[in-house]
Amino acid sequence: MKKTEHRLGVSEVNLVVRHLKIDLKNDANINEAISEIDKLYGLDAVSFDEKTQVLNLAYDASRICLDDIEDVLMKFGIEVGHDWWTHLKESYYKFVDENVQENAGHEPWSCHKSSQGNTRKR
Repeated sequence: MKKTEHRLGVSEVNLVVRHLKIDLKNDANINEAISEIDKLYGLDAVSFDEKTQVLNLAYDASRICLDDIEDVLMKFGIEVGHDWWTHLKESYYKFVDENVQENAGHEPWSCHKSSQGNTRKR
């Protein structure tokens, strides 16, 4: 099995890949926004396809979420596409991000775990 190197703060278990269509009003701000997004802790990769106007992201969903990335985009006046397919994907991505964050902080429980006081020998 091949071990892939990731950036600091990125766990492969919580790594998600996202593709969002962007509604650009001017192209000048996209490069600045991408460089700002690239500095976020927990982000593994970011790229922008100018032909299809799609922002490609890979990040650790236990550290950051799509809302953090959208905040940076809004700061530069860039919006996520307004078509129904993009809104559907965006809602699904946010649901999964929230689920990953909740599960990352959850401590597993088992009824088969022996308690500290139970030291019975067999």
